[in-house]
Amino acid sequence: MRRLTISIDDALAQTFDKLTVEKGYENRSEAFRDLLRNELDRKRLQGGESKFCVGVLSYVFNHHERDLSRRLTAKQHEHHDVTVATLHAHLDHDNCVESVILRGPTAAVVEFAQSVIAEKGVRHGEFRPIPVDVDGGHRGHQHVRPYT
Repeated sequence: MRRLTISIDDALAQTFDKLTVEKGYENRSEAFRDLLRNELDRKRLQGGESKFCVGVLSYVFNHHERDLSRRLTAKQHEHHDVTVATLHAHLDHDNCVESVILRGPTAAVVEFAQSVIAEKGVRHGEFRPIPVDVDGGHRGHQHVRPYT
């Protein structure tokens, strides 16, 4: 592990220390590493450097909305190659929340996630992609690893 020394003004240091405590980090180094990883991930995704990603798509929807449950299930079946697992929970008599774990080529995963979020009746949709490196794997499957 390498040690880096940085200089920042007092106000920024105080704000960073406050953020570190609020987020529950044990120390500044952990908080800084997470900020750096997030920025590097964002750059890899925006720059098209990451050919593969994993991610979690979460959204809320009213299951009484005309054919929406069926459309969402059909969409996942049509994209079974990127859909790993789905968690479905009932919020009340009308609303449900789903979280879908996705994995695959970045373009296909992002396109699928956006198509679900854009589906009429889906509310509060959010997708968080994480770029990964894919190796050849063994025994017929690939291994994916986060970059940092």
